[in-house]
Amino acid sequence: MSSSKDGYHHGDLARALEDAAMQLLERMPAADISLREVARAANVSHNAPYHHFADRLGLLKAIAERSMADLLAQVRAAASESKTPRELLIDGGSAYIRFAVEHPHAFDAVYDPTVCVPGSPTVTMAPLIEGLESVLAEAAVAAGLDRPGDVVSLWGLIHGLGTLAAAGHFTLDDALAAHASTVDRLLGV
Repeated sequence: MSSSKDGYHHGDLARALEDAAMQLLERMPAADISLREVARAANVSHNAPYHHFADRLGLLKAIAERSMADLLAQVRAAASESKTPRELLIDGGSAYIRFAVEHPHAFDAVYDPTVCVPGSPTVTMAPLIEGLESVLAEAAVAAGLDRPGDVVSLWGLIHGLGTLAAAGHFTLDDALAAHASTVDRLLGV
C-alpha cells in the first residue's frame, strides 16, 4: 500500500467491514465468520479489521447488535400497524418468528450467550433488548396479560416457535398459526 495521498483509502472501513460481515451472516453462522474472511469480503487487507475490532468477538458483538436492531425494527413496524391489542400480540410475535426463520444466522448471533452475555449486554445491545422487552410488555398489558410472568411466557413462546421453525422442525406457517391460536387461548377468544 502506498502512503501517498493518491494511495488506497477506504471511506468508512468500520461500516464496510460490518456490512461485509452481515452479508456473510446471511449465508453462514456467525461462528464460521473470521476477521480474515470479512476483510476479503470487504476487499481490504487482512489486517484492516484490527483497526476497528480488537478481535473476532468484537466483530461478532457488532453484528449481533445490528441483527438485534433489525429484529427490533421489524417487530416495531409490525406492531405499529396493529389496530387491536390482539393484533398487536399476534403481529409483533409473528414478525419475531418470521425474522428467526428468514434470518436464522442473524437470529442466532443475537442470542449467542458467548457474544451477548446474559445479564451483561454491551452498551449498544442493552437498549435494544429493553426496546424489544418494552414492545412485548406493552402488547401484553394492552391485551390484559399483566401478570408477572406473562411477558416472559409470551417471549418464550415466540422465541421457541421461531427457533424451532428456523431449524426446520415445522414450517413458518405452522409456527405463525400456533402463535395466533395460543394468543387467542390466552385472551379467551
